[in-house]
Amino acid sequence: MSLAMTLGMSVGVRRTMWMMLGEVVGVAFVAIAAVLGIAAIMLSHPAVFSVFKWVGGLYLFYLGIKMWRSPIDIQLSMQSKSISNTSLLSQGFITAIANPKGWAFMVALLPPFIDIAKPISIQLSVLVSIIMLSELICMLIYATGGKSLSKLLANNDKSQWLNRISGVLLCAVGIWLALA
Repeated sequence: MSLAMTLGMSVGVRRTMWMMLGEVVGVAFVAIAAVLGIAAIMLSHPAVFSVFKWVGGLYLFYLGIKMWRSPIDIQLSMQSKSISNTSLLSQGFITAIANPKGWAFMVALLPPFIDIAKPISIQLSVLVSIIMLSELICMLIYATGGKSLSKLLANNDKSQWLNRISGVLLCAVGIWLALA
């Protein structure tokens, strides 16, 4: 959610949709993996998960530093061109699958909702669809709030603060992801 708000501030809601797409796909992957038992494998081999978590955290921290150091630019359309859609997509996906709380939530929440006597594919489709929709709605709310915050800061000629706030939020998410 912090990433959605930060990107909403810096690149706008429309461009943030690419990150949201990656995030929603990543959350769906985590939910499906939790139900199918891959979470048990990840728990038995925590080193793999730990490495992936650290790489994701370092990547977000790097993006935060890059954003902090970016030049002052009030026009979001010029700034958004420097970030590729693929980069935004992968940023969202990595954030979703490297989130240990997301894994823990899915492992704890989803299995009790699955009835082994009924077709798993239908149950899983419904659960994952609800989770994906909820995730998308929440990220849209945060990104829109970030966009509104950027307008407030831009109107007061505080665009340097916009870049620094965005950078600090991304660094904080990166540190949290690596240490959680």
